[in-house]
Amino acid sequence: MNKNSLLRIGCLMVFLFSCNSKKKSTDKIAEQGKPNVLVLLTDQWRAQATGYSGDPNVSTPHLDSLAAQSINFKNAVSGMPVCSPFRASLLTGQRPLTHGIFMNDVQLDTNAVTMGKVFAKAGYDTGYIGKWHLDGHGRLQYIPPGPRRHGFQFWKGNECTHNYNTSVYYDNNDSIRKIWDGYDAFEQTKEAVRFIKDRKKTDNPFLMVLSYGTPHAPYHTAPEVYRKRFDANTIELRENVPEPIKEKAKRDLAGYYAHIAALDDMIGSLVTNLKETEQWENTIIVFTADHGDLLGSHGAYKKQQPYDESIRVPMLCRLPENLGIPSGEKDAILNSEDIFPTILGLCNIPIPETVEGINYKGYLEGKETVIGDVALITCVQPFGQWNRVRHGGREYRGLRTLKYTYTRDLKGPWLLFDNEKDPYQNNNLVDSPDYIDIQSKLDLLLSERLKVNGDEFLPGMTYIKKWNYPVDKTGTVPYTH
Repeated sequence: MNKNSLLRIGCLMVFLFSCNSKKKSTDKIAEQGKPNVLVLLTDQWRAQATGYSGDPNVSTPHLDSLAAQSINFKNAVSGMPVCSPFRASLLTGQRPLTHGIFMNDVQLDTNAVTMGKVFAKAGYDTGYIGKWHLDGHGRLQYIPPGPRRHGFQFWKGNECTHNYNTSVYYDNNDSIRKIWDGYDAFEQTKEAVRFIKDRKKTDNPFLMVLSYGTPHAPYHTAPEVYRKRFDANTIELRENVPEPIKEKAKRDLAGYYAHIAALDDMIGSLVTNLKETEQWENTIIVFTADHGDLLGSHGAYKKQQPYDESIRVPMLCRLPENLGIPSGEKDAILNSEDIFPTILGLCNIPIPETVEGINYKGYLEGKETVIGDVALITCVQPFGQWNRVRHGGREYRGLRTLKYTYTRDLKGPWLLFDNEKDPYQNNNLVDSPDYIDIQSKLDLLLSERLKVNGDEFLPGMTYIKKWNYPVDKTGTVPYTH
């Protein structure tokens, strides 16, 4: 009997064994109604920068409390660590070369099957507050109701801004440009609280995506009360920050943590409101980020590069008790395109055929154990800040496993790290005699993954031309305000 036959028999046995438990789980949900979904999306918050992850520099008590009651995908990654690509994968459950958003400041196809559309069709009140970055018509321009909002009915959003104290937004049906009053994360949270309270007046469950612009740079613009908490002189740096930029990294990290402390208070406010409105017991909360921030590690800043500070993101999933899924840490390497199908699975909403990501519901229920042990990481076309660094950016394809990070650029093997022995990724093992067999196996696995995905790994400009994106000399899509 061949391997595929055994796999089919195994899957059938698991299905037969789990039918009753699946029915019980579904019945429990039916008794209480469809769960609400609150997605808390942050910008450039790396996985290491929380109290519950052991960061010595920051206290995040509200987030730590949420983590203690959540599934913690401690190895989650942003498969293409850039703003727009992640957001498109979050909303569609597709990989970047499928939905076409592998650059910032381009438009997601209005015909795409998205989170907002699917939940609205399932009877949910859908809302979006904050940074969008999927419209491609200018970063401060109005996004009208209809196809360009992808199924989100309530709207207080902006395309993209990082002026957190003079932050632009637009109301539901109002094309007049408005400014959030003060630090935008505070006002966006208040608006989300109002949305949640208003849902008590209806019989419909809600999907709310609250998309914060912080802790993305500029790092020193959080309210003063938070900035005063962090002294740059006491910041403990990661071991991979080189000497010449240590002082700058400390100063910037102090501001970065100030933004994080402010967001932590906002998370506490949201949890309190859910409990006060008696919606806590029936609300799924997903907390994550679109990518991380190098912040001096490996002598670099921001994202795009395949190091852990860039690709690894926090990923908490707090579930109602009636789902019967215990909280705790999970090893599976959940990727960007996996979030949407997993949420749909937990809500018992059919997953569209367009989705390419993994539904982790069975894994969380303990019925599947061999999924999510490797994730694909990608840079289709380096642009902007990374294309202006000393050696210039490079296209890459790679794998993040539980133990290794391996990447290949257009010339061949580029980086190999043993993340257990070298957690700060200081020692590149490519072509090392002691790791040549591991490198060969990872390279073969990467080739197989690319073949399955239909990814030929061509130069970035090939894809730019295919999607007809206009770029400047740095390979960046120019944008206007």
